[in-house]
Amino acid sequence: MTIKDLNPQIVWKNFYAMTQIPRPSKKEGKAVEFLYNFGKSLGLDTYKDEIGNIIIRKPATPGMENRMGVILQAHIDMVPQKNADKVHDFEKDPIETRVDGDWVRANGTTLGADNGLGVAVAMSVLESKDLVHGPVEVLLTIDEETGMTGARALKPGLLKGDILVNLDSETEGELYVGCAGGLDVEAVFKYEEKQVPSAGYVPFRLNVKGFKGGHSGMDIILGRANANKLMARVLLPLIRDFGALLCNIEGGTLRNAIPREAFAVILVPVSNIDAVKASVAKAAAEIKDEYALADPDGEVFLEEAQAPEKYMEENAALRYVKAVHCCPNGVERMSDAMPGLVETSNNMAVIKAEGGKASVLTLMRGSVDSAKDAFAEDIRCLFELAGAEISFSGGYSGWAPKMDSPILSTMKRIYKGLYGNEPAVMAIHAGLECGILGGTYPNWDMISCGPTIKSPHSPDERTDWHSVEKWWNFIKKVLEEIPAK
Repeated sequence: MTIKDLNPQIVWKNFYAMTQIPRPSKKEGKAVEFLYNFGKSLGLDTYKDEIGNIIIRKPATPGMENRMGVILQAHIDMVPQKNADKVHDFEKDPIETRVDGDWVRANGTTLGADNGLGVAVAMSVLESKDLVHGPVEVLLTIDEETGMTGARALKPGLLKGDILVNLDSETEGELYVGCAGGLDVEAVFKYEEKQVPSAGYVPFRLNVKGFKGGHSGMDIILGRANANKLMARVLLPLIRDFGALLCNIEGGTLRNAIPREAFAVILVPVSNIDAVKASVAKAAAEIKDEYALADPDGEVFLEEAQAPEKYMEENAALRYVKAVHCCPNGVERMSDAMPGLVETSNNMAVIKAEGGKASVLTLMRGSVDSAKDAFAEDIRCLFELAGAEISFSGGYSGWAPKMDSPILSTMKRIYKGLYGNEPAVMAIHAGLECGILGGTYPNWDMISCGPTIKSPHSPDERTDWHSVEKWWNFIKKVLEEIPAK
C-alpha cells in the first residue's frame, strides 16, 4: 500500500505531489511555481505576490454567493531534518513515504506533513467538483518555518474573505484559537585560534546523538533532551578539570527544532586520557538514566579523531562552554489562563564554534509578550556577562484567543454533529501565522485546525491517516455551513 491508496484519495494524491517537489524553507521556489500552475490549470484566479505567496480564488457554488468568504491558509515550506546516516538532499530529492499501520512516515527524514497536508487539503478544495461552498480563497505562504517571511510580507487588501481557517495545527479534534509569539536571540563570541601542540595531546571526537529532537514549541513540554545542553554538560569538566582543548563544536541545525545531535573535537592531554574517558562514561550513564522514559535512545561517547590545526584559546573555550551550560532551555513558565499550556520557553537550537567565531542561536516563545521580553533580557545578561555580543531578530507577537469567535461556535457545532463529541478548544505553544496575518487583516475571524501529526521537525514525523480523513470531512462540512453575510 502507498499513500495514494489511502482515503480521501484526492487529498493523498495532492500530498504525494507535494512530497515530490523539494521545498525546504527559503528554497521552496519549485513548489511555488507548481502551485501557481496548479491554480491556473483549474481556470481559477491565481496570483503570486512579490515575496512568493500564492493566492487562488474559487467562486461560490450556485446559491452560496451570499455566504461569508473563507480563506484557507497553509504554508508551502517544510523543515529539512534527517538522520545522520540518511543520504538525502532536501534541495533535490523527493521525500520517500511509507504507510506503517495507522501512520504515514518518511524514510529517515521529516515527512513534510507540516504543512504539506494543509496545502494538499487546500488544493483538494480548489480541485473538487462536488463541494458546496461560498467564496473561497486559498493563501499559501512561503518560509513559515524560518521566519514567517511570507506572512510578514503579505500586503493588506489582497484578500477579500471574512474568515481565516489556518490548516497548520497538529491534533485532530482540537480547534486552536491562540498561539505563542517568538523571538530569535543570537550570541556571538570572538576568540583567538591557537596552533595545536605537536605532542602531548590525543584528538577525540565527542558525540551526543540519537535523541528524539522535535518541534521546539509543540514538543518542548515533553522533557526531551537538548543535545547542545548535554554537550556542554559533558564537555565542561573535560576542559575545566582535565585540561582538554576545544578545537570545534557543532550542534543543532534549525532554530525551531530541538537539537538531536551535537559533536565536538577536543585534544586530551596524554596524562588525562583515562580520566576523560571515565568522565564521559559516567556522564553518559547518568544521562541514559535521567532520560530513560522521555528520550531513551540517545547516546554519548568518545571516538578517535584526526587532529585539527587550530584550537580555541583556553579561557575563551571555558567561557563559551560555561555560557552554553547555563543558558536556560525548555519550559520557563506554564500558563495560568489555560491549564496545560506552556506560556514561555526557550530552545537552545544551534551552537557552533569554528574559525575564531563561536555562536549560540536560541528561539524563545511566549504567549505573553512582556514575559517573553523579560526572559530575553535574562538570556542577554547571561551572554553579555560571558563576553558575547547579542542580537535579537525575527520577533513577532502571539495570537490572543477570542472565545466569543463566531467561527469557533460554528465549527464546534459542526464537529459535534459529525462525530458526537465537542472538539477541544486550545491555544498552542508554537508560532502559527495567524498572529501576524491578523495584524495585517484585523477584521478576520480566525481559527486553526489540522490532522494528528506527531514529532514534526524531526525524522520521526508521522501522521495518522485516519485523522486526515476525519479532518477532510470536517473541512467540507464547515465550508458547506458557513454563515451568510
